[in-house]
Amino acid sequence: MEARAIARFVRVSPLKADRVLQLIRGHQVDQAQEILAFTKRPIATTIAKVLTSAVANATVIDEEVAVDRLFIKEAVADSGPTMKRIRPRAQGRANRILKRMSHIRIVVATR
Repeated sequence: MEARAIARFVRVSPLKADRVLQLIRGHQVDQAQEILAFTKRPIATTIAKVLTSAVANATVIDEEVAVDRLFIKEAVADSGPTMKRIRPRAQGRANRILKRMSHIRIVVATR
């Protein structure tokens, strides 16, 4: 049995999100929640919300599923759209600023 949750258009680059997702990939759900609670990166709170949503989706699909048997099967940060901004520079030039977004997907499954 699998359940998933997706947070779309999160204003963090996929590389920064994937750094935190690597910490929890393959762990039990309760271990992953502890890891996210003590991770200092700001994206960890958003990832914890997505994980909580995936667990809630698993209990909706199968009401008899034991939460302690769930593990994180897949945790991915895909790239979303990029906002392009311009920063004025000297002598009339301009530099581009790329504000990246990501789609965070977590899939939980039973062993």
